[in-house]
Amino acid sequence: MSTTTAPSGGSKAAAATADYLDQRTGIGTAVKEFARKIFPDHWSFLLGEIALYSFITLILSGVFLTMFFVPSMTEVHYEGPWPSLNGVEMSEAFASTLRLSFEVRGGLLMRQIHHWAALIFMAAIVTHMMRVFFTGAFRKPRELNWVVGFVLMILGLAAGFTGYSLPDDVLSGNGLRITDGVVRSIPIVGSYLSYFIFGGEFPGHDVIPRLFTLHILVVPGLILALVALHLFFVVLHKHTQYPGSGRTNANVVGYPLFPIYVAKAGGYFFVVFGVIALMGATMSINPVWNYGPYDPSPVSAGAQPDWYMLFLEGSLRLMPGQMEYVLFGPDGYTLSLNVLIPAVVVPGVLFTLLALYPFVEAFATGDKREHHVLDRPRNRPFRTAFGVSVLMAFFILVLAGSNDLLATHFDLSINDITWVFRFLFFLAPWAAFVITKRICLGLQRKDRELVLHGHETGQIVRFASGEYIEVHKPLDAHERWLRVQHDAIRPIEIEPAEDSRGVRRKGYRLDRMRQRLSQVFYEDRVEPVTPAELEASHSHGEHDALGSDQEKAPAQLIAEGAPTGGGTRLRPEDETGPETRNT
Repeated sequence: MSTTTAPSGGSKAAAATADYLDQRTGIGTAVKEFARKIFPDHWSFLLGEIALYSFITLILSGVFLTMFFVPSMTEVHYEGPWPSLNGVEMSEAFASTLRLSFEVRGGLLMRQIHHWAALIFMAAIVTHMMRVFFTGAFRKPRELNWVVGFVLMILGLAAGFTGYSLPDDVLSGNGLRITDGVVRSIPIVGSYLSYFIFGGEFPGHDVIPRLFTLHILVVPGLILALVALHLFFVVLHKHTQYPGSGRTNANVVGYPLFPIYVAKAGGYFFVVFGVIALMGATMSINPVWNYGPYDPSPVSAGAQPDWYMLFLEGSLRLMPGQMEYVLFGPDGYTLSLNVLIPAVVVPGVLFTLLALYPFVEAFATGDKREHHVLDRPRNRPFRTAFGVSVLMAFFILVLAGSNDLLATHFDLSINDITWVFRFLFFLAPWAAFVITKRICLGLQRKDRELVLHGHETGQIVRFASGEYIEVHKPLDAHERWLRVQHDAIRPIEIEPAEDSRGVRRKGYRLDRMRQRLSQVFYEDRVEPVTPAELEASHSHGEHDALGSDQEKAPAQLIAEGAPTGGGTRLRPEDETGPETRNT
């Protein structure tokens, strides 16, 4: 005989509340559908989650800091527990930072958690974008989501810069002075923009309150809105997945949002938060009491901004200082190319290329299909090489931003270091592009060899005739699918410039430009193995016996039992494995 336990009062209340909301909002249907949403499982997808959880940590710690920080440039004399600064004149912003660090219980811990979370937030965004770039996750229909992610990265830079400048110490003050010089280098409008930002001549009395408003209100609000839009696009377009047997553009292989993914994501938030809290508790960062309040007169050596702004510092340090010209006579306008080019033009070109790359590649490819299966970086040699070359240029600028520390720590000449980095800035990205492209092409050739001949076993067999051969182990269907599933993309073919009557065709110039761009992208390539080539390799090279009608798409190499997705489980013997859902 079985008994039924009556629901408790709390369960009844929860059920009644859920029923009340469902009847008035219809939220039950949306929750049911969303809870069964399938998400693929791969460690690299956690990079975006690290960025999200770091931002949540920033919000929580930032609320605490806002309660004690005073965003004012009013001059006061410090009296507090840090004796070396007692009686020193400083802004109220710097004095409140000292009080927050030494007098508010848990204040220093929250400051350091906030700073470490900001650094990890930007690192996670950059690595997440690298993953998206190298795997081609920005392709249709995700071009707009790439732009949203790019804007989030720019807003992250703005949030970091505005927060970094708030304490009004020597280090952040030097950063603001550089910002003033960069803004003033912009022709015609630079001086007006500087007066607007600082409320008069630098440093003025208004910049800290304005940065505070941007840092706690405007920039976080925009980031929250774009994060919501970014996640909406992820759900709308469904999540991308890595190539493999059983995974196609028409399905998603993974785990449902509830309860598996919710439990994993919730636990991962506490892991990220715990690591950041541990770093904040054990690793000192930005000890403003050692720097002192900002004074515009001295310039400190060995001062670097946070890592995500270090490329801009390096660009300024590498630029020769002689490129400054006075136009329209001795008392005319000063054009500071030595600041304008490294601080405005170079970042502008870099960020513009980054934002527009999905559209440029789509224009070169002419591919209008939707893509939900990711690329292996080796199968897109130009894209991979281009990304590595841009990263190389970024790393060179980051190292150049620390040229003074390299000189003092390794007892080297700072002039020699600067000249080496100047040459490397132009030569290293080119070398990285060439080497990376050759590596990708080599890996593709290796894939062809494995598909055609299998894995080497090291076993040598001698026939009765005296012939020696090496025994190869054939690839199974799953591994073969992984190595041949990508498309063979060739340069675009266009119609002739003139038709049969000798009339020049409209749009030929645009088509010609598109063809040249396509050749840059795809002229050097190694195409995947076709069924005819595979059969020829198994027939010991008797290619003449194979008809041309057997040349088919590489995707047809899924014969011999390779799974094709379409609703079948990747591991049918494992009922607890990933779920496949057709879309």
